[in-house]
Amino acid sequence: MNIKERLSSIAKIDLLHTATPLMKLNNISEYLSRDIYIKRDDITPLAMGGNKLRKLEFIIADALQKKARVLVTAGAIQSNHVRQTAAIAAMYGLECVALLENPLQSGNSLYLNNGNKLLTDLFNTRCYFCAELTDPNAQMQELIESLNLENAYVVPVGGSNALGSLGYVNCAVEIVQQKTNNVEFAAVIVASGSAGTQAGLAMGLHTILPQTPVIGVTVSRTIEQQQPKIEKLQNEIGELLNLTDFPKVQLWDQYFLPAYGAPNNKGQQAIELLAQKEGILLDPVYTSKAMAGLIDNILNESIEGNQPILFIHTGGSPALFAYPEIHVASI
Repeated sequence: MNIKERLSSIAKIDLLHTATPLMKLNNISEYLSRDIYIKRDDITPLAMGGNKLRKLEFIIADALQKKARVLVTAGAIQSNHVRQTAAIAAMYGLECVALLENPLQSGNSLYLNNGNKLLTDLFNTRCYFCAELTDPNAQMQELIESLNLENAYVVPVGGSNALGSLGYVNCAVEIVQQKTNNVEFAAVIVASGSAGTQAGLAMGLHTILPQTPVIGVTVSRTIEQQQPKIEKLQNEIGELLNLTDFPKVQLWDQYFLPAYGAPNNKGQQAIELLAQKEGILLDPVYTSKAMAGLIDNILNESIEGNQPILFIHTGGSPALFAYPEIHVASI
């Protein structure tokens, strides 16, 4: 049984309807003197797009099978995951309850009320706030008990459990189907936060294209902190799909400072570059920092060979409207 057949044996609902585009960035390729391709998971067809939809195809199928009436999840105030979970709850007539933290301790009204938070509220989400998400699963369970919620289903932060990560094993299959035979990627670059996107992609590509590494650009943790999270998910994915061969975890952690959710100069430059050369929007939390890592490593010639590089655009552009730090400059 191949990996596609194994995936098809696990329940999921079709939220994407079709493959997201995989395309060459002609202007950026010329600018960097290396072919760069992009997988447009920022334009998945719900609630202004994003990578969480792939994970939620599997997670929500499980919630519906279990007769859930309430989806409970957690994240930052500007969480893309919470926004997309809330939208799916609305689509299926479920209640959504979200436990939110303010990782920047910002009092700015744009950050508190605009962007992803505005959209989450539009989907009629009941939002509760905590000082910090130190143990999200336990904190969500406490919230369920305090609110006496019945038939509640916990959707993990970022949709990043083994079940959700299958969405990105599926994405790996999609990438192989979309790429032309004469294109072999030197590496796949992706933002690495709650870890499920990277773990799923790495497991999928290692099974189908073992010569293609997946490199995660961390958005909140050092390599030492992030690597165990990815390894744990890879092991759990292996159990679900009966896979026994695991890829080496590859991470860059030089691009997330000063903190999770806090913009930085290289990320800002990446936002401007993609907008002004390709008309594509990155976000200040995830994709700008991942693209900054890609650009930096190309300029430093640290990615071996001259083969093309694939960037996974995981979405998040609504957050642009929540950050007063984002400015516009001419490049």
